[in-house]
Amino acid sequence: MSDHVMRPVRADEWQKVKELRIEALKDPAAPVAFLETLAEADARPDEFWQDRALRGSQGRHVRQFVAEAPDGEWVGSVTVLVEEGGTTDFFEQDVEQTQGHLVGVFVRAEQRGTGVAEALFTAALDWAWSLEGPGLERVRLFVHEDNGRAEAFYRRFGFRATGQVLPVPGDPDATELEYVLPRPRR
Repeated sequence: MSDHVMRPVRADEWQKVKELRIEALKDPAAPVAFLETLAEADARPDEFWQDRALRGSQGRHVRQFVAEAPDGEWVGSVTVLVEEGGTTDFFEQDVEQTQGHLVGVFVRAEQRGTGVAEALFTAALDWAWSLEGPGLERVRLFVHEDNGRAEAFYRRFGFRATGQVLPVPGDPDATELEYVLPRPRR
């Protein structure tokens, strides 16, 4: 893993953003890991992916990080969304404090257990904690109740369950569990 580079995507890398997302949606865990289906992603026009790469490469509100192998292959990704206090989030809940929200977590199967996920999370959190005006008070994520592998990783990384449980959009019989990592105190 030590030879992989963790870095933000660049705006011109939209084709690789699309390819990695399609690969993630083919993973057997995709139905409990992502709110998007392979068919939905496949049907999106190039302009969608171009915009996604552009938004994930600059500014304060979204940053997508990738794990890049020495040969240039992307082997993992995580995206940080910044939710400003006083707004409404994806689940139509009020956001009380400025916070980060990790989404789109994916590491290719052959790279799992090698430290890539930890390195991606470290890069994403370093960026999140570096934001100013206002700084983030915490970073959160949601995990499907049936995604025990991901839940175990998040706990090992230091995230803790808040007790907030929300229905999965489009599947009211399933739930998402909120996990939070508070801003480190200096």
